[in-house]
Amino acid sequence: MYRKKETRTVPVKIPNNLPVRATLESENIFVMDEKRAVHQDIRPLQIAILNLMPLKEDTELQLLRVLSNSPLQVDVTFLCTASHSARNVSKSHLDQFYLTFDDVKERSFDGMIVTGAPIELMEFEEVDFWPELTCIFDWTETHVTSTMFQCWGAQAALYYFYGIPKRLLPKKTFGVFSHRVTHRRIPLVRSFDDVFLAPHSRHTEPDQERLRAEPLITVLAESPEAGFFLGMADEGRKIFVQGHPEYDRLTLDKEYRRDLSQNRPIELPVNYYPDGDPTREPLLTWRSNSANLYENWLNYYVYQVTPYDIYGIPSLAGRPPSKNR
Repeated sequence: MYRKKETRTVPVKIPNNLPVRATLESENIFVMDEKRAVHQDIRPLQIAILNLMPLKEDTELQLLRVLSNSPLQVDVTFLCTASHSARNVSKSHLDQFYLTFDDVKERSFDGMIVTGAPIELMEFEEVDFWPELTCIFDWTETHVTSTMFQCWGAQAALYYFYGIPKRLLPKKTFGVFSHRVTHRRIPLVRSFDDVFLAPHSRHTEPDQERLRAEPLITVLAESPEAGFFLGMADEGRKIFVQGHPEYDRLTLDKEYRRDLSQNRPIELPVNYYPDGDPTREPLLTWRSNSANLYENWLNYYVYQVTPYDIYGIPSLAGRPPSKNR
């Protein structure tokens, strides 16, 4: 039995005492706790977020903000890796608000987001949680309707599933870049402008020639300066986002000032500060396109596809195998 389309407006469901809740409410984002959610006559979308970023609360806020821009009720489960000890977040925060793969491996989810991680200069196999991550990648194929892989998470998935390596860039791709939609009829980019802006912050990228030559991957948007931005495979069961559309206004500013304070080589983020002046507040020029991307993903690749019985998620069995496995 598949879902009937709902028209009511419903919110993101999060723990009542999650610290970022107050910020979301101050922005007039409708959030709901478990007690109120049970009185809604609807099964919420079950979305898992594997948060690999060091500043986990910042990423929580960014992702909850973009997921809230939908009329669909979203029940979020935050995941962290068991094989890596996070150093920039308190153990009490992880214990209270995060689960590990072992806690959820018997469950199914309508959608999942795998974030980036600041470990791009390491080879994938050198990452201490790589074996655990590959187990999670395998599990998504039978337990998740659609998975969105972001930034380093996208590079890792492209490498694991399709054997596409990453390469070191001559200099950091850092700033807000212009992108062009390449397949306008694909629902994931529905209502996008022909040209749109999105932030990037990375030292590596997937091998562009190998990526474009892979017949199982459809490239949906790319930039003349920043390269590949958005693609999909398995009819939307896998979404790859090579960038940070979830970033808020000041995220790039924080990264720039952090690197300056640590005497790291860093240039001004491109097309970010007005007139290139870092003393002026950056313009937020990508929020509407970012919200559109996540709303399209939730609607066309999660809500419209997932069965009402979440444990009836269709398997990928019988689809063409990836070349790397």
